[in-house]
Amino acid sequence: MQFVLLISCAPHSAAMRRALCFARELLAQEHSIGRLFFYQDAVHVASALQVCAQDEQHPGLQWQQLIQQHSLDAVVCVAAALRRGVVDQAEADRYRLPASNLLSGFTLSGLGQLHEAMQDGDRLLHFKGEA
Repeated sequence: MQFVLLISCAPHSAAMRRALCFARELLAQEHSIGRLFFYQDAVHVASALQVCAQDEQHPGLQWQQLIQQHSLDAVVCVAAALRRGVVDQAEADRYRLPASNLLSGFTLSGLGQLHEAMQDGDRLLHFKGEA
């Protein structure tokens, strides 16, 4: 079965940890992940400028490792990312910013990528922050 994961929670939230554990378990059970789509506050997970306390896991690096290990398609919503200061080199150049900070393995793109993945996938799961 092919899953699409929509992740819109903050990087250090319980929902983000659940999303990562769920993705790992899906792959362990030999399901496929058609796309990871990071939206709203979840875009912060793709920033290379986050520093975690020594006794905490780094969610961005954990996602990056999973993405690279399984060649997953990880899309960060470009509109949400720009509003939150997460940019790749192309956007940094476009807006004349001094640097980019998108972790390798992640790609900036639009909501159309989510729509396309939803059409191709069997299941969509949304991991959102606590209200």
